[in-house]
Amino acid sequence: MNTTARPALNDVRTEVAKAVVGQDHAVTSLLIGLLAEGHVLLEGVPGVAKTLLVRSLSQAMDLNNSRVQFTPDLMPGDVTGSLIYDASTAEFRFREGPVFTNLMLADEINRTPPKTQAALLEAMEEHQVSVDGTTYPLPEPFMVIATQNPIEYEGTYPLPEAQLDRFMLKVKLDLPSPEEELQILHRHATGFRPTDLVQAGLKAVADADTIAAARAEIAQVKTSPEVLRYIVELIHATRNSPSFQMGVSPRGSTALMKTAKAWAWLVGRDFITPDDVQALLLPCLRHRVSLRPEAEMDGVSIDQVLTGLIATVSVPR
Repeated sequence: MNTTARPALNDVRTEVAKAVVGQDHAVTSLLIGLLAEGHVLLEGVPGVAKTLLVRSLSQAMDLNNSRVQFTPDLMPGDVTGSLIYDASTAEFRFREGPVFTNLMLADEINRTPPKTQAALLEAMEEHQVSVDGTTYPLPEPFMVIATQNPIEYEGTYPLPEAQLDRFMLKVKLDLPSPEEELQILHRHATGFRPTDLVQAGLKAVADADTIAAARAEIAQVKTSPEVLRYIVELIHATRNSPSFQMGVSPRGSTALMKTAKAWAWLVGRDFITPDDVQALLLPCLRHRVSLRPEAEMDGVSIDQVLTGLIATVSVPR
């Protein structure tokens, strides 16, 4: 296997930590999503460095990035691009939208109406945009990193199920611990500026070629029949759970396998284990299920139900 891709991608986490305190789980999840050719939804209250996290990742990987602030008046063409009239040629030409990049930050995606949210579906699924019968391919690698505030906040629109299912991972960003918050304050007190990542000492340690090499190696990670069966049994447990209105679709089981392979490779193995599957279960599945009303009334959470299901499925040896 390539001897440089894995160390370089692990170094990305060290670089991002120069700007973002804590959130190592989120950084690792973003790397896994990128390596598994998926998209990631970040959820957290305002002020937990969601935007800074994405900008830092882009800087550390020498990738192009764009940021779209999703608002109630945002139109689909503002995201994908649109035809504009060129007076010099008397013809319409396509003007690319911010989706034509490597890492697209869809900031506060649940603040825009479903029609604009849906404008991302083709881009996320097929890595292309279709306008007026013409298809325009997106750059590679391409990943949408969407952020959202908890849906109970005023002025938000819950993401449609079809949109949620296109995200490979949903990662929850927690508030910092007292020690981490003290470190944040110390950095700002000594001159740290979130808008100047170069001044923070953050440098590129990987690039698009590194990602391509890593993906080629991840494709060779072994998946035993026993572990694949374990994934299927976990997925079917969600479909049979009395707490869920509907279980996880086959897209969810595929995502669980792909992310487990990426994680196994990232930690230096060429095979996946049941532990890898369990480690990715919550971020892979929590956004693909919804609770029945009676379960909500009982005060249980989706994460609690999913964690409980792990205990009901036999682990292969």
